[in-house]
Formats: sequence, structure tokens, C-alpha cells
Amino acid sequence: MRDIRVATAQFEHHDQDKSYNLGRIRELTRRAVEQGAEIVSFHECCISSYTWVQPLSYEQLLDVAEFVPDGDSTRRLIEIAREFKTVVMAGLFEKDSAGKIYNCYVTVGPDGFITKYRKLHTFVSPYLTPGDSYNVIDLLGCKIGFLICYDNNLPENVRITTMMGAEIIFMPHVTCGLPSPMPGRGKIDRALWENRHRDPVRLRQEFDGPKGRGWLMRWLPTRAWENGVYAVFSNPIGVDDDTIKPGLAMILDPFGEVVAESRALEDDVVVGLLTPEKLDQSSGWRYRKARRPALYGKLVEPQESVTLPGWQLKYDPPAAGSSK
Repeated sequence: MRDIRVATAQFEHHDQDKSYNLGRIRELTRRAVEQGAEIVSFHECCISSYTWVQPLSYEQLLDVAEFVPDGDSTRRLIEIAREFKTVVMAGLFEKDSAGKIYNCYVTVGPDGFITKYRKLHTFVSPYLTPGDSYNVIDLLGCKIGFLICYDNNLPENVRITTMMGAEIIFMPHVTCGLPSPMPGRGKIDRALWENRHRDPVRLRQEFDGPKGRGWLMRWLPTRAWENGVYAVFSNPIGVDDDTIKPGLAMILDPFGEVVAESRALEDDVVVGLLTPEKLDQSSGWRYRKARRPALYGKLVEPQESVTLPGWQLKYDPPAAGSSK
């Protein structure tokens, strides 16, 4: 790894409005590059937006999805990367020639498409096909990995991505402000968001508390610390279907410390300098060296894998035996 400046963004996406969302991606990419960013990352499914697809039929979701890298949105991302001479990462729903649909994270640069990653643990729609592999690439002199939202809730995914050589893991999310049985968690009142300019304190208290940052800081720094890796967290801010998201875009170092973080109650981008010396100095690097794989058979025993969200989805799960 070398010294590298990385950006992570937050913005209020508009449901079903790819043109608007790509416009925000372009503007925030410009702002990040002005601050020296060599990579600019955006949140999960930021191009189409995310939560609103829950009640869609298979055919409706297929219509939202695009081919990657040959779809219009990927081509538009490449134009943005070329315009600002930087790497851009953003999320969308992908479809393939067999009619499968994926939650996909795309990486492009000035010379075109670089790679894509498919979310391993999908649940926002029953018509999404989970990805079946991790992805670590060489990019700009660094080892880069990807995990989308729920993927990061399972420590095994972050550990394996790190063991594949990742020094920086990009973690695009759409999270926080959701119903939950945990004390203090739950939805954020939309009125607080609408009144944020007149009364920013009350909204920031919600964003900083257990509905937002307080919950993130229970586990997100741990993923960076226990693996000795940089974690780049992106998340929307504002209205996401029937919830309010707090943004909180941040970069954490291999010690689990915050390198850069947005405190804005609006669209924003922050840039952090990531340096190589912290990797070898971190506790996580030592812990990985101390592993005893011969004892870990329990981790790979076969089981039925069921990814369940912590709230009631809007769709009715497909009948048993459904092909979709």
C-alpha cells in the first residue's frame, strides 16, 4: 500500500430518479477531487435508490436493474470518472442475461470499467440473487476489497476479505433509523429532518444516538480494528422511502479510529489520507498471525443460510419452490 487520499460521500437520493442521483454523484465527485481524492465512493444502490423497491414484482425490479458494465448508468459513471480523472464507486441493481438480479457495487476509472461486486446477503427483495464470491483487486497501488451493508454484519466476511489481501475495504450502506427491539433504536421522525435548518440540534441528537452513530460505533470500528484494515463507510442522508437516514460518512483506520467523518446535515463528502504504516502496527495484523485454523471446523459446518432483516418487509415472501 501507498499513501492515498480516499473520499466517502453521503447524499439524499431520490427514489426512481437515476438522472438526479447521477447528477449528485457527479457534483460530489467534483468536490472530492478538489480536495485531492483519488477514489470517491458512494452508498449502496445510490443510483436507483434502495428501500423503495421492497414491494416491486420481479418484472418491475428487472426493469429497474441494468446490465453491468454495458448499461447506461455504468457508462455515465465512466464519463464522470473520465471528466474528473478519478476512480468512482457506486451501487445499483444489476441484471444478467439469465434474468437474475443482483445488488451490485461498480468501480470505474478514467479508462473505463474496473470491477463489480455482488452483495452476499440480500433481503430487500425476494427477487435478488446473492453474490457467491469475495472480490479483492489491485488499484492505484493498494489492495481494495468490497462488502455491501449486511455483509459487514458477519465478521467472517470482513476477515476473509482481509485475508485475501485487502488493505482498504469499501463498505457502502443504506442503514440506521430502522425499527428495532434494541433499546433506543427505531425510526427517526421525518419532521425533524424537514425542520433541520431551524432546529439542527434535535436532529443531530437523533443521528448521534442509538438510532444512528451510537449503533454504528458498536461494531464498525471493531471490523477495522480486529482485522487491521481501513474501512470506508458510505450511507445516504435524508429521506429513503419511509425512513430517514443519518449519513455519517466516515473512514476508519486499522486501529478503529475515525480518520474523516461528515457531521453535515446535508449532502457531503469527506476525504481522508490513508497511510501504509498503520497496517503493520495494528493489533488486527498481530491477531491474524495468531489464528489457529485447525480449531475452526465449526465455522464451516454446513447450515441453511437465511439472511433476515431486523424489521418487517413490505413484500410477501415467494411461495416455497418459487423459481424467483
